This record gives sequence, C-alpha cells and structure tokens, in this order.
Amino acid sequence: METLTSLMIAGIFMLGLGLILAMALAFANRKLYVYEDPRIGEVEELLPKSNCGACGQAGCRAFAEKVVAGEVIPAECTVSSSEQRDQIADLLGVDAGSVEKRVARLACAGGKHVAYVRARYSGLKTCRAAAVVGGGGKECAWGCLGLGDCVTECNFGALSLDRHGLPQVDADKCTACGDCVEVCPKDLFSLQPVSHKLWVACKNHADGEVAEASCEVACTACGRCVVDAGPDLMRLENNLAVIDYSLNEQSTRRAIERCPTGAIVWYENPNLPIKGAAARVILRQQSLPVLQ
Repeated sequence: METLTSLMIAGIFMLGLGLILAMALAFANRKLYVYEDPRIGEVEELLPKSNCGACGQAGCRAFAEKVVAGEVIPAECTVSSSEQRDQIADLLGVDAGSVEKRVARLACAGGKHVAYVRARYSGLKTCRAAAVVGGGGKECAWGCLGLGDCVTECNFGALSLDRHGLPQVDADKCTACGDCVEVCPKDLFSLQPVSHKLWVACKNHADGEVAEASCEVACTACGRCVVDAGPDLMRLENNLAVIDYSLNEQSTRRAIERCPTGAIVWYENPNLPIKGAAARVILRQQSLPVLQ
C-alpha cells in the first residue's frame, strides 16, 4: 500500500513538473519569439546556394536576409543569373540594380618558358606545400609556382593551367568569389573591376637586372610606363610599377607601349591581355633549364 502511495505521489509530482515546464517553455516562446520575414526563405531558394561569399556576405542565407532588409541589391549576387536576380527583384518589388563585374587577376606572367627555377621541387603537389620548402624553387621569389591550388579551389571552373603552368582566368565564368585570392601562398591574385584595364602582370621587387635575369617578362622598374601613363596614375614602388586606380579614368593604352618586357598589359577584353609594341616577342615553348 505504501509503495502504491509513493508511486502515485511520484507520478503526480512528475505530472506537475511537466506542466510547469511546458508553461515555462510556452511563456519563453511567446516572449523570446523573433519574427522572420517569410520572404527570406523564398529569396534563399532563388539563390544558387554556393555560399561562395562573392557578395560579401557569409553565405546565401545571410545575403537573403540583407536583400530582404533592403541593405543590398539582388545584383550583388554575381553568381546568380540575370533571370534569378530579376526573379528576386520581382518577389521583393525592388529594382535588381547593377554592379560592375569583377574578375580575378594574376600578378604574374612567368610561365616555365620564361621564368627560371633554381631547384626542382619534389613533394606534395600543391603550391602551399612547395612554398614552405625554399619558396618553391623558383628563381623569382614572388612568382607563381604553377601547381594549381587556385584551379582546385575554384568551384566555378574559371581557372585552368596553360601549357606553361600558369593559371588562366576565364572572365566569363569568374564570379569574384575570392577563393583563389585566399589560397595563393604568393598572394598573386586580386579581384579587379573589369574597368581596370591597365594591369601590372608582375610582383617582382628585385632590382631591374636581377628581376629580368630570373624572369624574361618581369617588371624592370625602367619607369617608361610611369612617364607615359600621365600625371600620378603610375609610380615606382620597391622596384615595381604600381597603378593608382583612384585615377583609373585617366588610364590609356599608351602606358603599355614602351614596356620592354611586356609586364605592363592592357585588358581591352577581360580574357585577353595585350602587350605594348616594344615588348619582346618570345617564341620559345619549351621550359627553361634549371639554373646551376
């Protein structure tokens, strides 16, 4: 009898405790409930769900929240097609807007046929691994190692290695997600608006003769581009030509014409860098020998 009474008391106690906890949870749910605009989920469904960060947000969900709040415009998702951006704009009753296309640019043109190596690297075939072993073996300490980490990292098929082991960017596929920027151990990639047509395809800070001895297409800091570019658009900094893109509207193709190595290029077409008339023509296709 006593056992039955104890069980009844325990059951009543547990029932009462359950009711109290349920009431507490219901109260907390009412007081702490945060309203979420259902359009956020609808916008997220219209996004590519690549979570690449090209829009500057942490992912597609974060972008959906921002665009519904009116803090960003649909066009800032550069991975979406124009149709997807228009659908989002129609859903929210806003203008899709427009943003200037940005593409990844490589500050190096030193493929195997023009850039020397001082030692053959043998190990894990990644640029990051090679970079910690004597810098990767390339004579130019700033040059691309050509093992393709950027190609592997790109989720949009916008990067490939050419026959000389140099990354090539397909501007039509590039979404400016920045993955190649993050993965390159030599910090050679940057994201540039397509209106930045003038470009320094080199990052070598060595003295002119030393730079050219390590790579035939290196910037030699001769200063001709600085003179030809016009007032303040270009300058020499640490033996390298530098462009001030705040004055980009002043840039003209004239700045590349007297560059002797072709390190300064002009992108009339985002996929086709043009060298100046004075740039040496290199017909060699085979790799240069290892320096002794």
